[in-house]
Amino acid sequence: MVLAQEVDRLRSVAPAVGWIRAENLHMTLKFLGHIPSETLARVEAGLAEAVADQGPLTVAFVGLGAFPSAERPRVIWAGVAEGSDALVTLQSRVEAALAEKEIPREERPFHPHLTLARVREPRQARPLLSALMAREKVLFGHQAVSAIHLMSSDLHPQGARYTPLKAFPLAAH
Repeated sequence: MVLAQEVDRLRSVAPAVGWIRAENLHMTLKFLGHIPSETLARVEAGLAEAVADQGPLTVAFVGLGAFPSAERPRVIWAGVAEGSDALVTLQSRVEAALAEKEIPREERPFHPHLTLARVREPRQARPLLSALMAREKVLFGHQAVSAIHLMSSDLHPQGARYTPLKAFPLAAH
């Protein structure tokens, strides 16, 4: 994956930043936090409803940036160009379906991106500023999206460990 190679290059520029391992790169449509076991069935039903009649899509990862800004980064990300509108629509469907299942909505607007790193101390990321600016229009490749996954994450000192709980295929009927 080209983005994994890019992370390796950036890691040498800012080694104190918490870089996401290649096998953990993912896009979050909805962060659920801790879900009690009695709520899990409602979440699964909502996700199944959200993807009903939703066909597969392709996304193009273009450019690097940071939230809230490159000058004060907390999250380093790869942007989404092609497929961005489809992801916004899919995320909106997920929010609506889960809200019907009494799962609270996210109030912040959704911005499709792939998180590459988390910055604990913004001063440690200053060397990244020019690297991000130099790559703000670079195409890092395309990715087919054929399913969404309900994931469990467990935090460890070495980073989060993700476990897929259930897949929801994107296949319009």
